[in-house]
Order: sequence, then structure tokens, then C-alpha cells
Amino acid sequence: MGCPRGIALAAALRYVQHMENNTPTSPAGGAAPKRFADVPLEEKLADVLHWLEEHKAGRVVSIDLAGQNGFAEALVIATAGSVRHGQSLADGLGELCRQRNYEYLRVEGYAAGQWILVDLNDIVVNVFLEPVRELYGLEALWGGAAASGAHSGE
Repeated sequence: MGCPRGIALAAALRYVQHMENNTPTSPAGGAAPKRFADVPLEEKLADVLHWLEEHKAGRVVSIDLAGQNGFAEALVIATAGSVRHGQSLADGLGELCRQRNYEYLRVEGYAAGQWILVDLNDIVVNVFLEPVRELYGLEALWGGAAASGAHSGE
């Protein structure tokens, strides 16, 4: 079964590489400042983690990516109990962002609901169904970062 996992990891790596090359730039050519930067990352991350746990997301883990790449400062991984639960979590994160004035860039994978990615600019939230989470193994992919920045809750 080495082939399917290799294919899955290759797809995840392609996404990460795409996001690293997708850094917004300012008109002067440098990195664009993040909008809503008045909210510290730690506060926003704590809000997102608490919200996910409060809404019954399983195995919620956060991985500190600060200074390791250009696409996010933190990666959150959570498990949904069903497609509908995953979609509800993604919808709720969007509403949380609207209420708190957090940046909400986009959502991907919503229709299929197997792996829903919610991009909050400095935080990327991945909501998986359990078998898909095991297949992609993002915790293992980010290895060293997970050891220093994991948050676990149920």
C-alpha cells in the first residue's frame, strides 16, 4: 500500500509548494502586509482551536509553522464525524471569522467534504474525515514542527 500513500503525500506537497509560491505582494514588490494584523496570531489560534473543540471536532492539533514557510504561521488539523459535520465546521469557521473580523481567504474541498481546507491567511485549518486524515498523514508530513507546536484536545 506504499503507492496510494505516496500519491497522497505528493498531492499534499504540491499544494504546499503552490501556497508557498502564492505569497501576495505589495505594489512596491515586497511581501504584502496581512490584513487585520492587529489580532495576535496566538489569540486568533486560541479562538479557532476553542471553537473547533466546542463544536465537537475530533483530535484537534495545531502545528507552529512560524518562520518555516511562506504560506501560513500555523496549521490546524481536525477530524469531522461525517461530511455534513465537516461542512458545518467549515461554515462555522467562516462565521467565526466574520464575527471576530478575522481574515478568511477561501475554502477548498467543501463539496466533497472528505478534506476541507479553510484558509485564514496566517492559519490554515484542515478538516478531515478520519480515513482521509490517516491517508494524508499531515502530522507526519510536518514532523519536527508538530513536536514543538502540537495542541491536542477532544
